[in-house]
Amino acid sequence: MSLEPGETPRPLVLVPEYLPPEHLKMLAQRVEVLYDPDLHGDRDRLLASVGAASAVLIRNRTVIDPAFLAAAPGLQVVGRLGVGLDNVDVVAVEASDVELVVAHGGNTVSVAEFVIGAMLVCRRGVFGMTGSMLAGQWPRQGHAFGNELKDKTLGLIGFGAIAREVAKRAAGFEMRIVAFDPYLPADDAVWGLAEPVTLDGLITSSDVISIHVPLNDETRGLIDAKALSAMKHDATVINTSRGGIVDERALATALRSGVIGSAALDVFAVEPLGPEAAAIFEGLDNLLLTPHLAGNATEAVDRIASSIVEAVLQRLAPG
Repeated sequence: MSLEPGETPRPLVLVPEYLPPEHLKMLAQRVEVLYDPDLHGDRDRLLASVGAASAVLIRNRTVIDPAFLAAAPGLQVVGRLGVGLDNVDVVAVEASDVELVVAHGGNTVSVAEFVIGAMLVCRRGVFGMTGSMLAGQWPRQGHAFGNELKDKTLGLIGFGAIAREVAKRAAGFEMRIVAFDPYLPADDAVWGLAEPVTLDGLITSSDVISIHVPLNDETRGLIDAKALSAMKHDATVINTSRGGIVDERALATALRSGVIGSAALDVFAVEPLGPEAAAIFEGLDNLLLTPHLAGNATEAVDRIASSIVEAVLQRLAPG
């Protein structure tokens, strides 16, 4: 775009992952935008494109590391369309004086509702019958199908904002709710939503276990073969937090051998799920797999995008 004499160039914002059209329009009204939702997957082209950028808007696929920062000498802001920072070298960003803006709370309700939905699907185990029905079968006779949630125990590993929203919704199903969070003070008022227990106590007593902790040295492999073997034989494990917290191979073995009843995974140690990992889960009908989308309800995507776009605009082009 050509400039009038004396006119200052508008800041450039690089968007290498998906952003809804209405939010792209918001950006384009006040800054220059380079939008390529597939750019995150071509590292060389990504680094060649970021040189003139004042800001970059990312989801969970674009890696922000020292090489990226070195290729972007004018970078002022990284806007993360979400809360996870597995793909961001936070230390390197802070050392480079680039501001990191994160969308805290934007998808809390979305993830909490997803957990409840996964819980219902896994515990009843009947929602995959459509194909059989359309094939002329009537797979009803001879068995009880799944379990109610009423009076069952929900165990929440980690009791942050999302886990608390899950607890509020699970209370409506008249579940007993327990939680393990060693970083939450014992006198915190939020314990009114759940009974504090040890991790071992949670694992052995819960009918449903939902994971809500970050991935770090303490939590990597937290749900391993030993933990799975200590669970109830019909327990359900749900992970919407981060891949790597659940040992996927051990989980598949536990599901296949009847050590636990069912599981739902929205996150994986390697994303996208590759052929090797997919082969581990082959043939399991007591497992629900989704591609890291628990937080991606339409309303959540809109809230997150709106908040990050506005935050970036306020830093680059206030007014």
